[in-house]
Amino acid sequence: MYTKLNLCYLALLVIATTITSCKKDELVTHQPETGRSRERMISAISIPNVKNGPIGACYVEVNYADLRNVGKYTLNAGGKRLFDIAIIFAANINYNTSTSKAVLHFNTQVTNVLNNKNTYIKPLQEKGIKVLLSILGNHQGAGICNFPNQAAAQEFAQKLADAVNLYELDGIDFDDEYANYGANGTGQPNASSFVYLVTALRQLLPNKLITFYYYGPAASRLSFNGVTVGSKVDYSWNAMYGTYSVPNVPGLPNSNLGPAAVDIQSTSAATAANLATQTKNSSYGTFLYYNLPDANSQAYLSSISNVLYNTNTLFDSGAGGTTGVNLYQNANYGGVTTNGIPKGSYTLAQLENYGFINDWASSIKIPAGWTVTLYSDDNFTGTSWQLTAGHSNFTQLSPNANDLVSSIKIQ
Repeated sequence: MYTKLNLCYLALLVIATTITSCKKDELVTHQPETGRSRERMISAISIPNVKNGPIGACYVEVNYADLRNVGKYTLNAGGKRLFDIAIIFAANINYNTSTSKAVLHFNTQVTNVLNNKNTYIKPLQEKGIKVLLSILGNHQGAGICNFPNQAAAQEFAQKLADAVNLYELDGIDFDDEYANYGANGTGQPNASSFVYLVTALRQLLPNKLITFYYYGPAASRLSFNGVTVGSKVDYSWNAMYGTYSVPNVPGLPNSNLGPAAVDIQSTSAATAANLATQTKNSSYGTFLYYNLPDANSQAYLSSISNVLYNTNTLFDSGAGGTTGVNLYQNANYGGVTTNGIPKGSYTLAQLENYGFINDWASSIKIPAGWTVTLYSDDNFTGTSWQLTAGHSNFTQLSPNANDLVSSIKIQ
């Protein structure tokens, strides 16, 4: 797994064949433009500014953090959301050596998020948060900058559009890292590839968001034959965590650019506040966050929101994540018996596959007649949960404060 890296630390750890996460903290036949003007496109697609300040975009490393954490944070003023965009980090561009084509790949964790969209994606969308899928290289030679021709770029754009439509996402984010251009006999970056790709994707997804993590070969290949990437994408942000640098994307106004970027787990609160001050003073319209953990980050995020919006950030532990669950079977709690699921040990996600719904509230409800052993995150049994109530169909147990549950054994 790869993670986004800060300026002081760069680690390239290649694991097996399905790498889905990586980020850095250091900078690095033409179709004429038709249809809507750029101004109309931005008006139609950009996120309404309801906070009187920059919108917040947040990358979440779903290999080890819960995407729903993005929905936990609100502002003191009226309960408005701190984050406006949640980005699933990340899907991969892999390379099929048999067909010599780029393919879209999801690892296990990304697959889980997408296949369980009602659990992970829709709750955020219901809060007004847009959910995007980030697209990233995977050391196989395929990337957004080396499609050999327009047809190849259009073919991959169709795969992206199909994924957006199938999983009911709000758009695509592009990140030109770890492609390892030239591997497997692939070509080097060329001038037309990225322009062809975003042009085709915009045609396929006229009402969805397209964003660009300003990094890699793509950052210097933003126009071709008079067509600019900035006329097709909606937002672009700085890729250097802990720094302030305005992305040079012709066609995007300041309102759709993010010069400040923070790694929540490594950029200091003082630096983050300074970056927020520069963003606000220069009237830029986005602020980029990365590495949102499962743990409460209210204090850190308040150092930013107090500058950008003149208010603290609030944390709602019941809005997502794994601090307590409320598990019940669909169909109005009716017809649930011990025959509804085989005896055994289950993770919460596995129970959901048996038709249970997890609404991430503050208790767990199990049908009466079952003997249940709850395992906390530290694998000690019976220490984190207590019986609190009994119901006709259910026995209700509640977790002690701040405890996590990782698995359930039904006997």
